[in-house]
Amino acid sequence: MSIVVAVAWLGLYVHNIAELPGQSFISPESFGPLIFSATLFAIWFWWRRIGAWLLLVWAAVNVLGAILTVLPLPILPFEPEQSVSHYLFHVLYGATQLPLIWAAIASLRATGSRESGAPPPASAARTDQPAGS
Repeated sequence: MSIVVAVAWLGLYVHNIAELPGQSFISPESFGPLIFSATLFAIWFWWRRIGAWLLLVWAAVNVLGAILTVLPLPILPFEPEQSVSHYLFHVLYGATQLPLIWAAIASLRATGSRESGAPPPASAARTDQPAGS
C-alpha cells in the first residue's frame, strides 16, 4: 500500500511542478497532499478498513479533480490551459490514482472477508508449520 500511496502523490506532484507556476516540494499544493496522504496511510496501517475507505475516497476525489480541472468549466476559479501537454499531465495525474483505488478496494475485500468469518485467502496461510500439523 505504501508504494501506491507514494505513486498517487507523485502523480499529483509531477502535475503541480509542470502546470502550476512557482511550485516546489514544500508548496502547500504539493506538501499538504503529501502530509494528508501519509496520514491516511498511517490510519490504514493501524485500522485497515477505515484507512482503506479513506484512501479510496481520496483517490476518487483526485481522479475527479484530474478530470474536472482540465475542462473549461465556468464554476472553476481559473481558466485551465487547453493544450495537449496540459491534457497529458492530467491523464498522468489521474492514472497514478488508479493503483491506489485498486489497492484500497483489494484491502476492503480482504478485511471484509476476515470480518465476516470467512477463512483468510490462501496467500495469507501460514508457511512456518509443516503440512498436516
